[in-house]
Amino acid sequence: MSPSTDMDGRTLRTRARRFFVSLLTSLVFLFLDFLDASLCVLYRFLDAFIEGKPSPCYCDKNRAGERSSASGGDEESEVSESLYGRRNVFREMGMLRLVERWDLSGSAGRVVTNHRSRWSDCGCDSCVSWACSGALKLHVVVQEPLPGDFSVQVQKAPENVIFVHGFLSSSSLWTESVFPNLSESARANYRLFAVDLLGFGRSPKPRDCAYTLKDHLGMIERSVIIPYRLNSFHLVAHSMGCIIALALAAEYTESVASITLIAPPYFPSSESNASLTALEKIAEKRLWPPLLFGSAVMSWYEHLGRCVCFLVCRNHRTWERILKLVTRRSDLHFSLIDLTRHTHHSALHTMHNVICGGMKFMDNYLEGLRKSRARIVIFHGDRDEVVPMECSDNIKMKIPHAEVDIIPNANHTRVILGREKALTRKLEHVWARFAGLGQESDRGAYIFRKSSNPASNS
Repeated sequence: MSPSTDMDGRTLRTRARRFFVSLLTSLVFLFLDFLDASLCVLYRFLDAFIEGKPSPCYCDKNRAGERSSASGGDEESEVSESLYGRRNVFREMGMLRLVERWDLSGSAGRVVTNHRSRWSDCGCDSCVSWACSGALKLHVVVQEPLPGDFSVQVQKAPENVIFVHGFLSSSSLWTESVFPNLSESARANYRLFAVDLLGFGRSPKPRDCAYTLKDHLGMIERSVIIPYRLNSFHLVAHSMGCIIALALAAEYTESVASITLIAPPYFPSSESNASLTALEKIAEKRLWPPLLFGSAVMSWYEHLGRCVCFLVCRNHRTWERILKLVTRRSDLHFSLIDLTRHTHHSALHTMHNVICGGMKFMDNYLEGLRKSRARIVIFHGDRDEVVPMECSDNIKMKIPHAEVDIIPNANHTRVILGREKALTRKLEHVWARFAGLGQESDRGAYIFRKSSNPASNS
């Protein structure tokens, strides 16, 4: 057999394999389209029976508008187009038109008033404890500076650092990785704030909220910046939290000493289709790897996602007990617990309105920070399958003076977990370089040094 014939055979096998994968992917997601449209009908009846009226969903733009108009006119412009722009073959064929003609508000179910969570959400004490307090404020873990020789020598007010976690995470990401590994000097001279974002962890998860960037920023202001009177602070953020951090920095330009972004998502595109472009990039409809398949299901299918949350998040205590029995451990890793500490409503809206919808504001944020010469440092793992390295390169192109540090052999989570000490030393170095450069700093030009040899975790 000649080499050319052998090459032609490999090419045919490759094309056949790609065709089979493409066909299988199309059939699977076609079935999911049908399943999600069917679940839309089911949930309308269940919501009407249990709560007195069907909950609005984003199966068409008109019903989606019910949420925005109920929350106020400003939020409508911040609701991501990806929420109601997701295509569904069976929905477009008119599968839901007959159901929409039925008046479900007069169902025989009991009418629930002033409820803060759906019947399909968890109602355990830890999940609804926030509803018993008066004002809605985020859960914030504060680590005050420890008295010691270092603080006496420096003789100045401590530097403030605000930590913002990513999607399906909480403040535990920082309190379990960075906080325990701080040096004695950092413990004495920095005041740390790790927040649970609105809708996650132990923070409030209100049902009458669209979880827009404006909502998240407002809660950080009311829970950290205003009550603690922060005139100067550093920002550290991971993944989705980077979008919130950049929005916060753009609003408090004169107060931000430095911005550290870890695996920041940023896909430049025209403002008209930025949200849908981000959705297709971050949650591409793929069967493999499993993480991306799960991300696609939860992002593209509103009612399938609600089913997953009903089975997992609502019954998180049961799953935690099972995992403890299987692993024979009395405690579970914080990342497993964080995965379930949200509602479907908070996760769906944050995913679309912050990650996808936030993309149409990113160019303005980055342009403002470029003009202000904001100190930006980026860490990104070279094996990140969730947020590709091109995102950091895109930010570098927008802000040439930003520093990009590529971490070898690190994926989206291992860029932090597994190298906690090395990351903490790097963060301390960033804070020390820009100490005191907050509200009254000289906003001159700063030259960043490209780091190509990250320190090991030792």
